[in-house]
Amino acid sequence: MNNYAFIDAQNVHLGIKSLGWDLDWGKFRVYLREKYNIFTAYIFIGFIQTNQDLYSELQKAGYILIFKPIILDNNGKAKGNCDADLVLHSLIEKDKYDQAVIVTSDGDFYSLVRYLYENGKLAMVLSPYAETCSKLLKREAKDKINYMDNLKGKVGQK
Repeated sequence: MNNYAFIDAQNVHLGIKSLGWDLDWGKFRVYLREKYNIFTAYIFIGFIQTNQDLYSELQKAGYILIFKPIILDNNGKAKGNCDADLVLHSLIEKDKYDQAVIVTSDGDFYSLVRYLYENGKLAMVLSPYAETCSKLLKREAKDKINYMDNLKGKVGQK
């Protein structure tokens, strides 16, 4: 199988951090390949000039980075908002992969998940944490949703 992953970086980072640990993106890439036959993994992330080291690490680990220019909110906090880019890219690429793994807890992806599920293109939704995962996302993913809260031993930073 030639499966692709589409990863909402900010959602995953914050979701895992809320569990009290940090994701080792390199280990996570290996996990995706071994567990879900992911040969191509896109990570959607806001571009911040000072994060060059992180971007280099992600590329070395085998991710394809899709950048979104960031904007600052009223509090000066960076916001990348890559949702539309992830949806668009997963649909543009749909004829190149057998199935997709969508990695997020964000309910904004429910219609994408429904579309992929109904067309036999959804391998799995991976959500950082069941408690913070959107009810819409859970409903549309049906039996194809797993949570990352029990993966600390496999993909957590040491």
